[in-house]
Amino acid sequence: MAAPEIDNSKYFVREIEKNDGCVLRMKQCYIGDVGCVVWDAAIVLAKYLETKTFYDPSAGVNMWCGRTVVELGAGTGVVGLMAATLGGEDVSELLPPPHYIIMADCIYYEQSIGPLVETLKQLSGPETSIICCYEQRTEGVNPEVENKFFELLQRNFTRETIPSDKQDPEFSSPDIHILHIRRK
Repeated sequence: MAAPEIDNSKYFVREIEKNDGCVLRMKQCYIGDVGCVVWDAAIVLAKYLETKTFYDPSAGVNMWCGRTVVELGAGTGVVGLMAATLGGEDVSELLPPPHYIIMADCIYYEQSIGPLVETLKQLSGPETSIICCYEQRTEGVNPEVENKFFELLQRNFTRETIPSDKQDPEFSSPDIHILHIRRK
């Protein structure tokens, strides 16, 4: 049986150049919403994973190699793909808790906030580092949704906002925030 034809007129290729010169290529829909688009927060987070804090081969730093990483709110999966190209190859075991949970643009849908925080509680352990990147939205119910997320989060977690000088200098934005979150 032949593979089905893909209608390339519905897609375009979004390229994210890695610091080593390699390029991640993602097909993105011209029309669509969640799961069809490489969101800006995903690109900011993907490039943050490559900063010298986490990945500097010349200095022997690779926080991704040999680590378990879970991506929540994968959308097109670009952040998880970036993490996979930077380190750990064997993903056969999810227990014990992962070293990292990465999530991009997950704080916008009101009905998912409670389950999202509950998922973080169930997946994370005392050593798990959660890296959350989100675009701050000021219209409609979005500010209330963000407030609800942070209210639920503070019950079991601490958070630290990553300043812009610690992010990728080219791929950052004043309305896109990166947080490091850990269990209390």
